[in-house]
Amino acid sequence: MEDELDPEALEAGRLLFAQECRFVWGAARLDQLPDAGLPEIAFAGRSNVGKSSLVNALTGRKTLARTSNTPGRTQQLNFFDLGGRLMIVDLPGYGYAKVSKTQVAAWNHVLRHYLKGSTVLQRVLLLIDSRHGLKDTDREMMDMLDQAAVSYQVVLTKVDKPKKAELEKVIADTEAELRTHVAAHPIIVRTSAEKGTGIPELRAALAALAAS
Repeated sequence: MEDELDPEALEAGRLLFAQECRFVWGAARLDQLPDAGLPEIAFAGRSNVGKSSLVNALTGRKTLARTSNTPGRTQQLNFFDLGGRLMIVDLPGYGYAKVSKTQVAAWNHVLRHYLKGSTVLQRVLLLIDSRHGLKDTDREMMDMLDQAAVSYQVVLTKVDKPKKAELEKVIADTEAELRTHVAAHPIIVRTSAEKGTGIPELRAALAALAAS
């Protein structure tokens, strides 16, 4: 990913994410979904994948998206306005066993409606823990995105944790699986919210989507 981006693109990403980013809306039910406005980028992933940490790293704010030692705290679609140019949508974490099946079904109903009905959703970033690779819950989300015809891109989190050989195997296995999914973007992004790895490049890619 780094080889494909020039300094101008990286600077555009830096400038975009230097803008004020503020929480504007939370939706737990269909009737709470906001009207279409700014271009949207949604973040999806398992409850313990580091989604909130990545959103905070991108925006340079430590408490924008809540982080917690208790997975599953994001129980609604949270909308953040980034400089009046891009809407960041933090989707409910999935795969958390202590959440009731009724609640999971309710979240999935809202999520499917949002994915199929949004006219401004540019891409979903599907976060995958680089230590573990794709899980069945991730594959369920990928199938949902395929069915909704929503473009999505895998973002590996915590790439500073596994050994190099282990990370490369996860990447190779994930790339092979992505080739079987019609809505998947082929390029995998490597990130570490803790070390800052991949953050400038991801900002640049999102800035390009915001401008498209």
